[in-house]
Amino acid sequence: MIQPFVSSRRDFLAAAGSAALTTAASAATGPLTTFGPAKPMRIGVISATMGGRPHKGNGHTYHFAHGFHPTVDLKMIEKHLTKGPVDLFKSHFRNPKEDFAKLPFENTRISCYYDADLPSAQAFAECFPGVEVARTLDELVKNCDAVWVGDASGRGEDHFDLCAPGLAKGLPTFCDKPIGGTVVETRRILDFAKKHKAAIMSSSLYRHQWGTEEALRMKASGDFGSLQYVICSQGGGYSYPSWFIYGQHPVWMCMTLCGAGVKSVSMYAREAACHALITYDDRMPAEVWYGRPDVTPTYCSTSAHFTKKTYEWTPAIDGNYWFGHHYQIFRMAHTFLKMAETRVEPVPHQEILEVTAIIAAAAKSLNERSRLVDLAEVLT
Repeated sequence: MIQPFVSSRRDFLAAAGSAALTTAASAATGPLTTFGPAKPMRIGVISATMGGRPHKGNGHTYHFAHGFHPTVDLKMIEKHLTKGPVDLFKSHFRNPKEDFAKLPFENTRISCYYDADLPSAQAFAECFPGVEVARTLDELVKNCDAVWVGDASGRGEDHFDLCAPGLAKGLPTFCDKPIGGTVVETRRILDFAKKHKAAIMSSSLYRHQWGTEEALRMKASGDFGSLQYVICSQGGGYSYPSWFIYGQHPVWMCMTLCGAGVKSVSMYAREAACHALITYDDRMPAEVWYGRPDVTPTYCSTSAHFTKKTYEWTPAIDGNYWFGHHYQIFRMAHTFLKMAETRVEPVPHQEILEVTAIIAAAAKSLNERSRLVDLAEVLT
């Protein structure tokens, strides 16, 4: 039997070396009218743990939040990060010819950084000059206007504790996937944000790909007929534990394209691949294929089947994966800044909750001979 392995973007990136912008069709992809908030904004960045262990060089803080800060010390990046991320900073993230007009964002800076592992926090501060190390979450909250919680490979078990201090102060907050890990914890975070009238956003990068934006434009136009079927594929090897972390990405893609209101989920797994069918009462279904071997070079692939046209895409733009990867990072950060400035949430709470529920329902289905599991079974 083939032994499954966990393949993450971090693993993908470790092996790596060294567009046009357009308006979008929905609030989930709509750009700011300017490329930064009207008033200076201080971003507090928090690194989540992986099962309680420090995540040194967390790509969901170093990479995803880099555009919030005006300067980067590339010598320190070389000191603290491995070759793949170093090359990305030089070739893409801080390449002035690839700033998407423009990065870094105007009127923003990372004011402070919190990591339960102090040496990891100090390393980040060395890489981004001017960033202060926050010794506590309360210290971070006192010195920022919005909060970014980055989690590359964790399961979200510490997310409520990391988000709560900022949410309690009403600070706009990005909470990385999986937002709460379980349905109970996800609902807890969303309800807490609502109670304190704090705008909150959670998402996968898949939601912000160039191709995803184009598919949403096609759907909104009505020119291509109704959306009949969606297949969201991810490369790498499926395993049961990895489903709860990396299965989030293709499920988020299905949710972005098809919306909330999922009825039931069925999942089947064999060797290093799984298939999950996501059904609705009032619209056509979507499918997740995790462990698809032919898409590994571009990490994932999605096809949206309209009645008049099938549109298929990967994160790559003109065949360049890393350029496309940088674009989706830029767009997710851009969407967060828009929320932080306007306090209008770009992702409905129900969609965030249902993504977590789909993950749980699929696992339940797998353990019960792949039966269709109603989402209501895991939401109650």
